[in-house]
Amino acid sequence: MDVAGLRARPVNWQLRELFQIGAVLGLLLGSVLGAIALVRSRARQVRIEAQLRAASGAFADLLDERFLDWGLTPAERDVAWFAVKGMSTLEISNLRSTSEGTVKAQSNAIYRKAGVSGRYQLLSLFVDELMVEASAINDERCEKQEAGNGKNG
Repeated sequence: MDVAGLRARPVNWQLRELFQIGAVLGLLLGSVLGAIALVRSRARQVRIEAQLRAASGAFADLLDERFLDWGLTPAERDVAWFAVKGMSTLEISNLRSTSEGTVKAQSNAIYRKAGVSGRYQLLSLFVDELMVEASAINDERCEKQEAGNGKNG
């Protein structure tokens, strides 16, 4: 048989068997490594989802704590929750079965008690506080790692 003008010889059957065994081993190794990667990926996903739930819970706790500190009424707390979630005045009034004027008055009372001038400043208060807490937690982790590295070194 000629291939591009060159004479081709058939591959020895032992060599052909070695190629096939190598291919099978490669497929098996790829499957095992793929399964390991999948298990690790799933474990990471579960861990991140747990952290997200904890962060969501921490944010909700932070909101409730601040609402109590500011002395918000139950109605104002509801409006503040909806405002932080990004709902419009109309949407909040529809959800609470009140007029837009009532929601605007409650919003103004919330902003006054929180010491801010609007919805975005209200939200930034919480974001800033969470960032400070996250930074403090990160600093603690770094200090623990450095202390652990100092013992090992």
